[in-house]
Amino acid sequence: MMNKRGMVTTVQTRIRTEPFSNNYDLVGRELGRGKFAVVKKCVEKATGKEHAAKFQRKRRKGQDCRGDILNEISVLELAKDNPYVAGLHEVYETHSEIILVLECAAGGEIFNQCVADNDDAFTEQDVIRLTHQILTGVAFLHNNNVVHLDLKPQNLLLTSTQPLGDIRIVDFGLSRRIDAHMEVREILGTPEYVAPEILNFEPISTATDMWSIGVLTYVMLTGESPFLGEDKQETFLNITQGVVDYSQEVFEGVSALAVNFIQTLLCLSPEDRASAEEGLNHPWLNGHASLTHTPLATLPSLDEPETSQSESEPESPSPSPELVSMHPHPLCPGQGELKSGCGAFSFSAPFPTRSDIQQELIC
Repeated sequence: MMNKRGMVTTVQTRIRTEPFSNNYDLVGRELGRGKFAVVKKCVEKATGKEHAAKFQRKRRKGQDCRGDILNEISVLELAKDNPYVAGLHEVYETHSEIILVLECAAGGEIFNQCVADNDDAFTEQDVIRLTHQILTGVAFLHNNNVVHLDLKPQNLLLTSTQPLGDIRIVDFGLSRRIDAHMEVREILGTPEYVAPEILNFEPISTATDMWSIGVLTYVMLTGESPFLGEDKQETFLNITQGVVDYSQEVFEGVSALAVNFIQTLLCLSPEDRASAEEGLNHPWLNGHASLTHTPLATLPSLDEPETSQSESEPESPSPSPELVSMHPHPLCPGQGELKSGCGAFSFSAPFPTRSDIQQELIC
């Protein structure tokens, strides 16, 4: 049964109540930490297999949030047969916590490659393959009426780095179910990746995720964050106005079709954005990327794709501050210095209310 916030709190997974330590040993350092959760590597005693244990507090700021965690479990159950969503192994519950035992993707966040030096950064061919996998996973979710609502480099893991492995989508703490009979409107997400309809408190849809994928692809290809401003007000204004730099300087060495792909997603109107299925059919993801970037005025028609491929040389992207609450995932967050042409801001407080956003946008 789905509640009015688009959350399902009925799960099929057996929630075990015996001590977690009976069956698992914690090893090494923490993999991630947020306000209400911590992720640690663990080894299953019976099999010797490594997993990631996500310990989540049931009470947050004095409120019972057990239902939020059950919603995350229900989405992971739904996606258990999807190869690009991190697998759920077991669930444990104590008086104060629920522990999700998850697949451990050894390659870490794609964020780490986004901020890597050129020799270790993604090539355009890498981005094509990974974007195809992300869209395949998201299309599965969307076909099952689930929206992730926090797609960003920190929530996309790799099974390995050398050689470059496959994608695992993680952190469904903000995910929602949607249907034709009920509108879901909520202020949640991560500032740089949040869609304009979120800021405008308009209905959430599958198109909300597609905007985030457009931002994500931009970051992977260029190493820059398209909407990041000097402060959160400027970031929100950039998003609501759809201000995007598609210049040849930003996309140096990146194919014209890659730019076109991003443009099909970063549309202010959700109705104008490509769906996940349409994205998978875009020529850029099907072997037609050109060798060099073409100015926007001369972008080719999708009916006349170019035939060769190129490599991009990403720089370092901007940071991605968290909204609402940080939901850590099965691997450690990215480290190191980050760059942005527009600067960065920290987001220590919860996401502002609708009235706060409106005041900021008016100022």
